[in-house]
Amino acid sequence: MRPGQYPPPGQYPPGQYPPGYYPPPGYGPVPPRGYVPVPLSPDGRPLAGFGDRLLAYIIDGLIMGAVAAVVWIPALIWWFHRFATEITTLDSSYDPSDQVPADTFRNFFLGYLALVAVLLAATLVISYIYLVEMAWRSGQTIGKRAMKLQVAPVEPGVERSRMMFVKRWAVERVAGQFVPFLIYLDGLWQLWDKPLQQCLHDKAAQTVVVKIG
Repeated sequence: MRPGQYPPPGQYPPGQYPPGYYPPPGYGPVPPRGYVPVPLSPDGRPLAGFGDRLLAYIIDGLIMGAVAAVVWIPALIWWFHRFATEITTLDSSYDPSDQVPADTFRNFFLGYLALVAVLLAATLVISYIYLVEMAWRSGQTIGKRAMKLQVAPVEPGVERSRMMFVKRWAVERVAGQFVPFLIYLDGLWQLWDKPLQQCLHDKAAQTVVVKIG
């Protein structure tokens, strides 16, 4: 069969050429059997897969968790030590067999709730600094850098902005912390989102995560 001559219709399966046949100029190579095209972002770069994004999320979570633990652990130790000291100094004649006054437990409980609220706020501040201020210029956190991922705007030619990353953080971390099961729905959304494989925080910020390098 001469170059430029097509085989009879239906003689060969789609994508397979007969021996000695060469596709006309301008045709690309025939993809191998079983080849699955890589989803691309609007600017032509490959989109990040679920596994890569999950590993990057775990790495970032471990880093932020380690920083938060530096704040949480000393604060909780101090609080329980303070409560224990208050119990033992209620009265010079305090007897361990006596019932602890209800006001003591109420004050402890309310104080504990206030402490947890402060620590949760501190955790959000840590995540904001890490996920927004340290990442919006390069589009990468440490986890994304390790997995060779980058956050990019959906619309080609648009530059990354701090507000994009604020929106991502607000949905993923703030709303995800207070709305039940949202953190799981947000992360799994990319499995069925087509064609850009976005999580909910990507959709809110009009961003995608692409594979680089």
